[in-house]
Amino acid sequence: MRIARVALFEVSLPLVHSFETSSHRKSGLQHILVQVTDVDGRSGWGEIASPSDPYYTSETTDTAWLIANRYLAPLVLGARWDEPAELESTWSRIRGHEFTKAGFSAAAWDLHARARGISLAAALGGTRTEVVAGVSLGIEPGLDELLAQVETQVRAGYPRVKLKIAPGWDVEPVKAVRSHYPELDLHVDANGAYPDTEEAVDIFRHLDEQGLTMIEQPYTPRDLPAHARLQRRISTPVCLDESVVELADLRTMIELDAGRVLNIKVSRMGGLLTARSAHDLARDAGIPVWCGGMHEFGVGRAANVAISSLSNFTLPSDVSGSDKYYERDVIVPPVVAENGVVQVPEGPGIGYEIDLDWVEHNAVRTAEVTV
Repeated sequence: MRIARVALFEVSLPLVHSFETSSHRKSGLQHILVQVTDVDGRSGWGEIASPSDPYYTSETTDTAWLIANRYLAPLVLGARWDEPAELESTWSRIRGHEFTKAGFSAAAWDLHARARGISLAAALGGTRTEVVAGVSLGIEPGLDELLAQVETQVRAGYPRVKLKIAPGWDVEPVKAVRSHYPELDLHVDANGAYPDTEEAVDIFRHLDEQGLTMIEQPYTPRDLPAHARLQRRISTPVCLDESVVELADLRTMIELDAGRVLNIKVSRMGGLLTARSAHDLARDAGIPVWCGGMHEFGVGRAANVAISSLSNFTLPSDVSGSDKYYERDVIVPPVVAENGVVQVPEGPGIGYEIDLDWVEHNAVRTAEVTV
């Protein structure tokens, strides 16, 4: 197989409901769609789901556009390969820029699966036919607004709700949700917003009393010892997200017992190959995993559904229906969740077709490189 064309589309879509984390609030997203086409005219699609601003990660849409155009597209153009791992090896010497690599990785896997006439899930070794989905809710102006959002998702059938927390918005909103929904699978995500202090530990001790499934990324990403100390002091499993980018980070997490659940984000880990390896490593260590999201459009969301079909994704993943985020997605049909469950597509590749007219209508810039 040889890549003859790479096309990039930076697409802007508004969110159905604005979303606030510990760092910022957003009402829309700009993600980059990657299309790779081989010499036989077959195409694969991936999504660079980097944020527009450097809060979750140092990458942004602008840096991703630069790296994709200047480095990754020229590297893959004309490359000969049979397996996605071979194509991914072409950019192995580029340090960082995991989100950008993930977009090209997914495009390669989609093309590979389509060429073989199998689903992306099957190409990855997935065995599940359906994936249980959860939803992530941002920080709201007040408790009434938060409870209304939770009620909407519970009525939609989602069995798990994740709440974003931050200093000043933590114990009270969690207690309010728990009092209204005592049986709900509930967990919290701090995105590393808390300092490693006794005052923070007290907050997590209060949260420890709320029957949470996990407390995700309480401290700054590189401070794994702080996470290990917290895990020893609370019974709720600590889940790591931003702390684990490379497989070496996961090995450190396991060695230190810095977390007992892993959030696998394909974008954060640089692509499907590394995400699958992380799944295997966590499985062998007895650590359950789930697939986190970056409010992906349908292309990235479909890749997340496919990776979530692997056996150790035993917790609800952030693969909720497209309609939770976008009035109209970039794929047809959109991802649909029924009673909190998403079916794993059986068609070739990601199992969805790209609504190219809609992509081009919402593209704020495009680029194309050919041999």
